[in-house]
Amino acid sequence: MAKLVSKTYGEAIFDLAVEENVLGQVQEEIQFVKDVLNENAELVSFLNHPKITKEEKVRVVENIFKGKLGDITVGFLVTVVNKERYGQLIEIFEYFEDKVRQFKNIGVVSVTSAIELTEEQKSKLTDRLLKITGFAELEFVYFVEPEIIGGMIIRIGDRIVDSSIRTKIDVMAKDMSKVQLS
Repeated sequence: MAKLVSKTYGEAIFDLAVEENVLGQVQEEIQFVKDVLNENAELVSFLNHPKITKEEKVRVVENIFKGKLGDITVGFLVTVVNKERYGQLIEIFEYFEDKVRQFKNIGVVSVTSAIELTEEQKSKLTDRLLKITGFAELEFVYFVEPEIIGGMIIRIGDRIVDSSIRTKIDVMAKDMSKVQLS
């Protein structure tokens, strides 16, 4: 059910933003709303409080965001409050962001290495991946895990390229265990 809600609302604001040619603006505004929600636990508690009326919640949302955000984003937030879907806002925003990435042909890359990569290594990796993936742009998330010993593990969507030394050792050990000496 939560996925259906996030899909329905996420697509609605995405489609409206594209139709009105304000996708970049709405994307920035949604990031602003996410930041506000992350920094204000009281607001989240207020929105989730069962004894506070929808009208009061709408009034507070409008007071906070009107004038700071465009009409589309404020109207969207009011609709979410009126439909009592504020508990799914984060999932809705994540779905929206995924739609924006698809629309703009942006890939999300997770890179795990044994040590921190230098800026030069990151730049070379970006250039190489842009050439072989066909994405217009890439967003990177970097992780350092010394236990992989060396090499990298690169994940793009459901594709994984594991060139870590740890995996190579594990594969060799598995292959060696199959060898029978007579």
